[in-house]
Amino acid sequence: MLTRRSINGPAGDAVTKPASAAATYDCAMSLAMRWTRLLMVVSALGFAGAAYAIRAVMDGPIEQYSGAALSGAIVYTIVIFIWPPVSPLPAGSAAIAYCWFIEFSQLTPIPAALSQRSWLARQLLGAQFDLIDVAWYPVGVIPLVAAHWALRARTRSRTNPTPARSEP
Repeated sequence: MLTRRSINGPAGDAVTKPASAAATYDCAMSLAMRWTRLLMVVSALGFAGAAYAIRAVMDGPIEQYSGAALSGAIVYTIVIFIWPPVSPLPAGSAAIAYCWFIEFSQLTPIPAALSQRSWLARQLLGAQFDLIDVAWYPVGVIPLVAAHWALRARTRSRTNPTPARSEP
């Protein structure tokens, strides 16, 4: 939202000036961050819905592997939700590292004990370690990193078009 502000002029009278370019930039960034966060919530819900739908209709390795990949995708959306301006590679690295941290923490008895007491804890922490999941988390994250990278490059090319070269 572009606003005007009042300041005192040289004679002490109120003078109204338009908001600075920085304020306009902050407003635009705020709107972009809001849309990004909304998109991340919708995406996370979509990934979770897909995971539960697959679990409802399938059984076996597809259910297990897709669950790990979609969990990685959900964590990626959470990283972007928390810090919208983050670059794709650090966001993907953080998402994979977090997934691996949770998976390797399952080597301790703590997640299993919490999972027995709470459905939510079971969804967030899992119950037992599976080395195959370690490989499947990046499968869910890497396509999102690539899409994020492409979208970011496309957005930058629109906002900062390269001038056409003139031939001598």
